[in-house]
Amino acid sequence: MSVFGLSQTEEAIYRHLLRNQKTSSDEIHQLLRIAPQQATESVNRLCAVGVLKRTAPGVLSAASPETAVRRLTELRLRELHQELEHVIRSQHLVSELRTEQGSKGVPAHGVEHLQSLPQIRDRIDDLAFFAREEILSIEPYTALTPENISHARRLDQRCLRRSVRMRSVVRREALDHPPTRVYLRELAAQGAAIRVAEDISERILVYDRRAALVPKDPADSARGALLAHEEGLVANIVALFEKIWDQAEDLTDGADGQADAEGSGPGEIEQRVLEAMCRGSKDEIGARALGISIRTYRRHVAELLRLLGASSRPHAALVARERGWI
Repeated sequence: MSVFGLSQTEEAIYRHLLRNQKTSSDEIHQLLRIAPQQATESVNRLCAVGVLKRTAPGVLSAASPETAVRRLTELRLRELHQELEHVIRSQHLVSELRTEQGSKGVPAHGVEHLQSLPQIRDRIDDLAFFAREEILSIEPYTALTPENISHARRLDQRCLRRSVRMRSVVRREALDHPPTRVYLRELAAQGAAIRVAEDISERILVYDRRAALVPKDPADSARGALLAHEEGLVANIVALFEKIWDQAEDLTDGADGQADAEGSGPGEIEQRVLEAMCRGSKDEIGARALGISIRTYRRHVAELLRLLGASSRPHAALVARERGWI
């Protein structure tokens, strides 16, 4: 019962009273072998929250489990609500801490200069963590390394689990790289909207339309990046994204046909869905094991059936074994 804020002593007293109603308050410390003062303080608190009651002078009885849990739940929720309000009211600390940061903070015109790749990656991690509505990106890479994919997967999946909308434009050439292609299809299966363009050089990241990250030199990302917070700058960058987005094609419009023909293996999550499907696990159990919704799980199943050219799940399991996927 510690989740409700009860100490071990308080819980022990309550459980004892459930088994032995109308126990004398003078007997508590002897029966539980605790100090008299500790017993008195614990009993007084349990009475105050309504878990115990004094039915007669010196006699205690326990409230029913339903009543006790309900009262403790209400009390804990009230405490959590007060803590949340306190945290929300503490947002003024940002301005105070900015003052402490002094000239090292964001310049008055709202643009941060990020000098090194580690610094850029740290800021991207922060921006992705605090994103709540939408992430827009244009990334002109032609291939992602395993390290890139591992790092990006962690950030992207965390955002998608929070129902953050993700729209991304990549170069069509990236689909010629099997690991990159599999990763992009994996993101699309999880709900990200991905489009491909023949030739893009812009590199853009926008978070909640409040912050936009662009390289200082589009031809050399190692030279650093600019992070814009000023509303007008961000709006112009968003307008550029929307123009490129409108001219790009959906990833599903024939862009991954070559992947199917080559018979590339499933992505990491699809592989785990495939294994669960071959074990005969129910969708609810498989989704719970992977930490995804049933709807997302079934979308992965549908994608696997399409990739395998199977008409049913048993058929898919048979084809997957023939291809060496499981």
